[in-house]
Amino acid sequence: MPAKSKSQQKAAGAALAAKRGEIKKSELKGASKSMVESMTEKELEELASTKRKGKPEHVSRS
Repeated sequence: MPAKSKSQQKAAGAALAAKRGEIKKSELKGASKSMVESMTEKELEELASTKRKGKPEHVSRS
């Protein structure tokens, strides 16, 4: 499942780094904090590896 926005891709990257132990989980904020607990490493990798070109910064919730 590819990321729908740049911010979602960035949050997934931060959550993936925390899951791998590269950064502390306590350093996470916002969406990445819940992503690290609710998603597997493979799911986070898929979101984080999405290309950013052509993606909006944020997607509205509708």
